[in-house]
Amino acid sequence: MNSTGAVVWSPYLVGVGIGALSWLAFLLSDKPIGCSTAYTRTSGMIEQLFRGKRIREKPYYRKFNPTVDWEWMLVAGIVLGSFLSAITSRSLAPHWIPAAWAETFGTGFTTRWLVALAGGVMIGFGARWANGCTSGHGISGTLQLAVSSWVVFVCLFASGVATAIILFALVP
Repeated sequence: MNSTGAVVWSPYLVGVGIGALSWLAFLLSDKPIGCSTAYTRTSGMIEQLFRGKRIREKPYYRKFNPTVDWEWMLVAGIVLGSFLSAITSRSLAPHWIPAAWAETFGTGFTTRWLVALAGGVMIGFGARWANGCTSGHGISGTLQLAVSSWVVFVCLFASGVATAIILFALVP
């Protein structure tokens, strides 16, 4: 527990849990852990509501069938697990605007919306271009000793360090 009485999760225990989950995914499904494809499947399911089965004619959706699969359920589990973690650690509290953002950029809706949209588009594009998301490359790819995943992981880590320096050391 910390000084506020909230339970603090051990990063080592969580790391072991992610490793065990990754191992089980390979053992039971012969597939690596990843999340980005679940989002593309979801976009296909949404499009299917409007266009019907015709979307399955698209080459992309022939490759990534827009259905609920194990990756989709993994993403649902991440959301549910995050919620349960926040409740059990007694740290569940809605924050519409993170303090660091408000201090640096203010509380305006338009700027936040535009930055979130741009960030989401860049992350989605990057995940498709890299043929996987951070969890796919950082956890599953490095576990398989895939050179491409190690390159992605090193770049992600370096980008995170650079972003932290910019946000917390250079921005007044």
